[in-house]
Amino acid sequence: MPVFLTHILMSDTPDQFPAEREDVDAQTVAIRTLNDQLRTTLTGGRVVMTQGVNALADDTLAKVLRTVNTFDDFTPNNDPYGTHEFGMFEVDDARVMFKIDAYDANLEYGSPNPGDPEVTRRVMTILLASEY
Repeated sequence: MPVFLTHILMSDTPDQFPAEREDVDAQTVAIRTLNDQLRTTLTGGRVVMTQGVNALADDTLAKVLRTVNTFDDFTPNNDPYGTHEFGMFEVDDARVMFKIDAYDANLEYGSPNPGDPEVTRRVMTILLASEY
């Protein structure tokens, strides 16, 4: 990667985590709230698991779901926009990820307004990092 490109990318990184910044807009807060609802209550969207996660032992799978529900380790590295749409953690030697995507009402394209639940269908995918 050219040095100038690295410098440009690094200079575009926010100085503070979006949740701590005063200029976080209402759209970001709305998206984060809806993503948190899906992640913590498993309501407000669809939840899918990959074959690898589904094949985990029942007690490990239960721990994975509990960890997704209670995950709060959002940092500028894994949540640069402050929307709480991604997380990674380990449970019983399994490295697990979750990713929340916002689709249009037909689940065909990206949502025209991810902060509006009337036009957005959320899908949270839980997967093993090795499946990525």
